This record gives sequence, structure tokens and C-alpha cells, in this order.
Amino acid sequence: MTIISRLRGALLVFAAILGASTASHAENGSMTLTIWKAGWIIGGSGGGGTLHFRGQRFGVSAGGIDAGLVFGGSKTVLYGRVRNINQPSDVEGVYVAAGAGLAVGAGARAIVLTNQNGVVLELSGQQYGLMANADLSGLAITLD
Repeated sequence: MTIISRLRGALLVFAAILGASTASHAENGSMTLTIWKAGWIIGGSGGGGTLHFRGQRFGVSAGGIDAGLVFGGSKTVLYGRVRNINQPSDVEGVYVAAGAGLAVGAGARAIVLTNQNGVVLELSGQQYGLMANADLSGLAITLD
């Protein structure tokens, strides 16, 4: 084996170890999120909330579009855990979910979403209003 081949092998092993140790340092946080949603066939949603991470609070904004069977309007207040986060900006991105639901007055809501950074949102809460949906939803979250 040549010196270059050995060096390349050593670099690959080092990169694998570094990647594994970086992934194991991901932390958890929490989030509260209020989403307003309205639609007729195609719907839109928007809102905001707070990310709690490493003892600090960060404002977040959310907005999206729903396509499928969407009828009505609702307000959903969610709270829960944010997993696999290394820095606050990791929560930014697009979260996609397929779902169905019905809310007349008040109802429970729970959702698990993942973005392109591998961040997982495990949120639950209450949905208020009149909303019937069987749709594909996209929700974009950004830091304020």
C-alpha cells in the first residue's frame, strides 16, 4: 500500500469518527407554536411561536399551504419537544405532513414532523374552530 492510500484510509476513518461524534452531540429543546389555518380546497396557514434551546428563547414564524380536502378555519396551539438540534437555525426549513382531521369547537391535535436538517418536532395541543381536512400540508419555519 502506498503512503497516499494509507493517508486516504486514515482520513476516511477520522471523518467517520468525527461524523459519529457530531451526531451524538445533538440536543433537545422545546417549542410552542400557534397556527391559524383557513381554506376551501386549497388552504393556507401562518403563525408563530417560541423555540426554547440551551436556556434561551428564539422567536419563530411559520407559514404554509395545504392541498387536498380543506374546509373551514381554525387556530391550533401546539407545544412539545424539538429533537436532534445542534443550533437554533437547525429548526429552519420545510416540514411536510399528510393528515386528516375534524375540529368542531375544540379538539386535540398531535403531529410529528421532520425537516431537511433531521430536526424532529413532536408537538401536541388543541385545535379550535371549524376545520375538516384530508390533505398534504407543507409548513415552513424560520427564526425571527
